[in-house]
Amino acid sequence: MHNVPQIKEIERKHLMAIDYGRKFTGVSLYKYNIDPFPLAHGRIPYENDKQLIEEINKIIEEEFVDILIMGIPYFTDGTESKLTKELLLFAKLLRDNISAPVFTVDETLTTFEAEQRMINDPRYDFKVDLKKIDAVCATIIMEEFIKNTENKNG
Repeated sequence: MHNVPQIKEIERKHLMAIDYGRKFTGVSLYKYNIDPFPLAHGRIPYENDKQLIEEINKIIEEEFVDILIMGIPYFTDGTESKLTKELLLFAKLLRDNISAPVFTVDETLTTFEAEQRMINDPRYDFKVDLKKIDAVCATIIMEEFIKNTENKNG
């Protein structure tokens, strides 16, 4: 279902995770085994796929990103939805139009988890902040990718 790299492929690499959305795409950055944890980097307003790919490419160049991770939503039973198929097509567009390798990870329930984190975190004043939730989702996608990679290689 998802491609998982070897640990040596991500060691000391700068990773970027995205939570694709038709209004906003959340972004998270992390240098594996350098940074203490993934950090929310903000969000990109969505106009169209071409514009979004251009914005992602700008961040890749500005932040020297080596690897891109994209969350793909599935139903909780693991089956694909219409949105799953759309995002898999967008992941292919990314692979065709950016220089960094693109990995995918299951993002099922990340929005729910992001809301729970925000409600329990003083940084968000114990409230769901809709301006930051996309980036928090991207951070969770990054954490899931790291966990999957370490589990596969551990």
